[in-house]
Amino acid sequence: MEDKNYLIMAASTTHMLSLDKSLRQNGIVTDMVPAPPEYGTVCAIAIKIFGKDLACAESLIKEVKIPIRGIYEQKVYALQGLLKRVGANVLSAEFLNALKKVERGDELVLSEIISLLSAKTEEEKRILFTAADRMRSEMVGDRVDIRGAIEFSNYCDKNCTYCGIRRGNRQLKRYRMSLTEILDVAAEIRRLGMNTVILQSGEDGTFTKEVIVSILRAIKGETGLRITLSIGERHFEEYKAFKDAGANNFLLKIETTNRELFKALHPDDDFDYRLKCSEWLKELGYLNGSGNIIGLPGQTIADIAADIMFFKQMGINMIGIGPFMPANGTPLEGHPVGDIDMTLKAVAVTRLVCKNVYIPATTALVSAHPDGQVMALKSGANTIMLVNTPAHYRRNYAIYGNKCPVDLTVAIDAIMEAGRKLPKFLESQEEGQVAHDIS
Repeated sequence: MEDKNYLIMAASTTHMLSLDKSLRQNGIVTDMVPAPPEYGTVCAIAIKIFGKDLACAESLIKEVKIPIRGIYEQKVYALQGLLKRVGANVLSAEFLNALKKVERGDELVLSEIISLLSAKTEEEKRILFTAADRMRSEMVGDRVDIRGAIEFSNYCDKNCTYCGIRRGNRQLKRYRMSLTEILDVAAEIRRLGMNTVILQSGEDGTFTKEVIVSILRAIKGETGLRITLSIGERHFEEYKAFKDAGANNFLLKIETTNRELFKALHPDDDFDYRLKCSEWLKELGYLNGSGNIIGLPGQTIADIAADIMFFKQMGINMIGIGPFMPANGTPLEGHPVGDIDMTLKAVAVTRLVCKNVYIPATTALVSAHPDGQVMALKSGANTIMLVNTPAHYRRNYAIYGNKCPVDLTVAIDAIMEAGRKLPKFLESQEEGQVAHDIS
């Protein structure tokens, strides 16, 4: 028992945070990690403890009377039979050994992640994508989740070298959506049947803590939607206020864990503060989102592998991986589009390492390749984000060039072509009716 790990599923996020605090105060080492789907919904959060602390944790739970749903032994998720038809002579030794660990359910170390990302032959890539697709199926099922995004401001106080809405880009027409406009789009997202809205913007200081709180409360009150925020770095007190006001998830991409590369891309940011923000979000009980960009100048396969290790160790719930897309009016506007193959390999390896997480088939992928989303869905991805920003604003949320406007019709086509299941809210609707609704 002592050499095993256990997951505690609390009755609610509030109870989970209270219990985690009590356990830590009593000397029990804990971690908050994505919970396996059989113990709750996909991407619920569990408290992980070591087997040696199990008896003490059980006693403390009785003492503090915090309600829980159960304590479960952390399972090993193996892909048995994965290599049944693969001969050792077909694959490189390093690649084959890494896949054998996946087949057994063993955790991968950094060098093995690098080996999988280094897949070169068509056979190696086919096996990698097949393994990731099987892990996706077993961990989160065949149904694709669809979420709606509102890009409510393209003002940004930061000057990131790769981003089209950077402060120094004078080519861009700036906008800020009003509360009424935001609520109108949120209501449409709810009317279409989606459960989650993503509120995304640049790091716009005009949207203060009080303004964001008022938006969150209005959306919750009028639509009941789950809310993902993607508004950049804030202070702990702000993140807490947003959580208290109804925010459920927060997406704050690390972009790269290479400190030197991060500094070159983010001249206004501090890497350690970005890490601290992610830790705060986890501490506050958000479903915590991150992600990286594939094809950054100077990036190596080892850098990408380190990013994936970061997602695993930080217990990230939602991981967005997309190719670099150059943006007009930026220092990197002449840099080439990130490699699609490497992006898909990063999606696949992230699924194998992180397992029960949300991985979007990103808009950047479909912008870089017409079949990008379909290929991602076949390589481990399970989520699509629609762009619901009003058309007259949408073209100016130019974080990169040639951005594809992914609407419900585009998402449905990708899901069907990938042979995956539509979300439940679409199951009873005729495709023609859906097309009519969004025209």
